[in-house]
Amino acid sequence: MGNLDYWQDKMKEKRKKTLFNDFLKEVVSWYPLILSKNNWIISRYPNTPRIKWILNYADFDKLRDSLTNKGIKYNFELDFFQNYLTLFKSIDLPSVISYAGNENAWFADTVLNSKNIYLSSAVIQNCENVLYSFNVKENSNNVLNSVNIIDGCENIYLSSWVIKWFNIFYSRYIFNSNNIWFSRNLIGCSECIFCENLENKSYCINNQELQKEEYFTKKSQILSQKKEFLNRYKKSSIAWINVWSQNIKWHFIFFSENVENWYFAYQIKNWRNVILWWWTKDNENVYDVFTWWSVWNVDLYWITWAWANSSNLYNSAHIVGSSNLYHCYFLENCSFCIWCIWLRNKSYCILNKEYSKQDWENLADKIFTQMESDWILWDFFPWNLNPFYFNDTMANVVWNFTKEEVVANWYLWRDSEVKVDIADWAKIIKISDLNDYEWYDKDWNWQINSEILKKVIIDSNWHYYKIVPMEYDFLKKHNLPLPEIHWLDRIKLGFKFD
Repeated sequence: MGNLDYWQDKMKEKRKKTLFNDFLKEVVSWYPLILSKNNWIISRYPNTPRIKWILNYADFDKLRDSLTNKGIKYNFELDFFQNYLTLFKSIDLPSVISYAGNENAWFADTVLNSKNIYLSSAVIQNCENVLYSFNVKENSNNVLNSVNIIDGCENIYLSSWVIKWFNIFYSRYIFNSNNIWFSRNLIGCSECIFCENLENKSYCINNQELQKEEYFTKKSQILSQKKEFLNRYKKSSIAWINVWSQNIKWHFIFFSENVENWYFAYQIKNWRNVILWWWTKDNENVYDVFTWWSVWNVDLYWITWAWANSSNLYNSAHIVGSSNLYHCYFLENCSFCIWCIWLRNKSYCILNKEYSKQDWENLADKIFTQMESDWILWDFFPWNLNPFYFNDTMANVVWNFTKEEVVANWYLWRDSEVKVDIADWAKIIKISDLNDYEWYDKDWNWQINSEILKKVIIDSNWHYYKIVPMEYDFLKKHNLPLPEIHWLDRIKLGFKFD
């Protein structure tokens, strides 16, 4: 491939030295947490001058295979990013990302082969009934208000980092366990409450093993104190364990070695600055990556969201089953592309324009030479291309950035509250009114009045939210209290690390 290895080595060495905060600002800020209304469509993109137009995904997908017709010739009188900006502003973007095999998932983002997904993101492969959650994968069902729920989980509520099993409530860092409440760092446990750092234990409260009958008596008493549930989760220890790993730093890492600056990672080696990685093996040399799902990956540098056995990716976002990509945005099953947008099943393209292999190699060498001269060869997408309000992205969820440091780098910042459409006839109630809609009956059975479905709730921060039918049914089934904070704040609790 001519000089391609030479340019790749230059990008790699620069990216291996990235500060964690810079990784968050530049890479993770390209992943929005909330959906906005744009062009009367619910969209991952807010209405800003940095994008052209929004289409619903079905209409966009019909046009996708013709996007090489929008390809432009590289102009060496402009720098690399000015060329890309010209292409970016010429393409209508899809409202959300909805991969194949979805049903009832139009109010969610980045979803694959899943059903009944609502106001959630990164829900991948045979998941069902997922509400107000982030990063739910691999046959996980009935997941509400949770973060990073992986591999055959079921009935998960207000919890984070759960790998397998079922009935996990208000807990963190749970592996292969079931019927867990208000606990953290458990492996192979069943029926545990207020427990930490246990392995293969059952019928425990506060790490004390009890007789089965005594355990269930005390469990009933604890779970009757429903007004304490949220505060118990908020105040719970955030301490973590790193399991079966060596030479590692940071939070909750499984079966890994030689890793630095991680949150939620599984089976990795020789990596740095990565958040939310799952279902992997034989993965090496991965730097500055936010959320990934696949079996095999090597040589990944500065990537926002990708999956399906990809390799040799540089400074790109939302990549599926591709290799040898440089500064690309939303490509599926592509290879040897530079500064391309939303292509599918294409190779040897630059700015969405197709070339022969030889012409591509020659032009790529010239472009990378210019980029090195301009000192931008190793850069991610610049601030003036980022279409998202920084404080609505995962970067601001993972780390508490100030407005001053963000706008100093010319990122967008939303000062106003997110507008919520509330009908004039809607009945608004305060969280202090929730007692009117939930109670124990005379037989000590937990009840929630279905009339709550018709109300709009305002929390103590003056944020509005509703109870939806999927949520109502889950709360009733598991005898849970009505939530007292906005659903976005519930997701953010899953990223609390201190």
